[in-house]
Amino acid sequence: MFDDFHSDEKNRPGLFKEAVSIEAQRIFDTCSERDCISNLTVVPDPCYCLSDSMTVVKARCVEVSNVCIAVDNVPFKNGYYSVDITYTFRITVDAYEQTCTDNPVTIKGTAVWNKRVILYGSKGSIKTFSSENSSAGETDQCCRIVNMPKVTVSVVEPIALETKIECVKAYTGSDTVIARNIVITLGLLSIVQLTRPVSLLIPTYEYCIPDRECSCASESPEEVFGRLEFPTEQFFPSSGQCIYTESTEKNADFPADYRGNRRIKQVPCSIYV
Repeated sequence: MFDDFHSDEKNRPGLFKEAVSIEAQRIFDTCSERDCISNLTVVPDPCYCLSDSMTVVKARCVEVSNVCIAVDNVPFKNGYYSVDITYTFRITVDAYEQTCTDNPVTIKGTAVWNKRVILYGSKGSIKTFSSENSSAGETDQCCRIVNMPKVTVSVVEPIALETKIECVKAYTGSDTVIARNIVITLGLLSIVQLTRPVSLLIPTYEYCIPDRECSCASESPEEVFGRLEFPTEQFFPSSGQCIYTESTEKNADFPADYRGNRRIKQVPCSIYV
């Protein structure tokens, strides 16, 4: 197989040097998610508390601190897997007693949200062992080898769409207590991929040797500063409202200045004082 592939492509001029086999993670299925997580309750840390005098909350920072992934087979659908994803968000909010105050109280907390997706990950019925003390594949109760695909979740930092205080009734025995919780709405963008290691035959070219030398620190600060371009736009910001168009027609129906045989249309810029 290697020889046939190599002989067929080597005769073409300007192509690769040889064909080699590599191991790579092939993406069998993937999906992109745009989730709007509404009314997510924020659990404050033990050292933080939302007092009764605080009436307004604003989100300062929201980040994904952890993602837990669980994979399982989908019954009666070979090659498909259900992926349970649990997101843990680390949230920092500013709490105010009044709307227009400059001394907010910082409250940090955690929120958890999970979802499930079903993707195709092919079938794996082998066990794999390597010299790096890693293995893939397990034997279930029916003496069948189960080799789950690898799941990768890529996520950007969420966007805080809304933050508010919500009053919820809590029952403690025969008493009813009104609990005040911080509720947040998040926008989350993510990509989920199911991959498996496969062997691929690919063409190779020459080794990639950098043709640029590493910069050295022997230059003086004056030489480095002397090579910088003068930041003209910082002193004279350009305006996108000045437009100059050229035309070779002499009977254009707009005021123009003659420069030889060319006519230049002038559009004045807007000036604000």
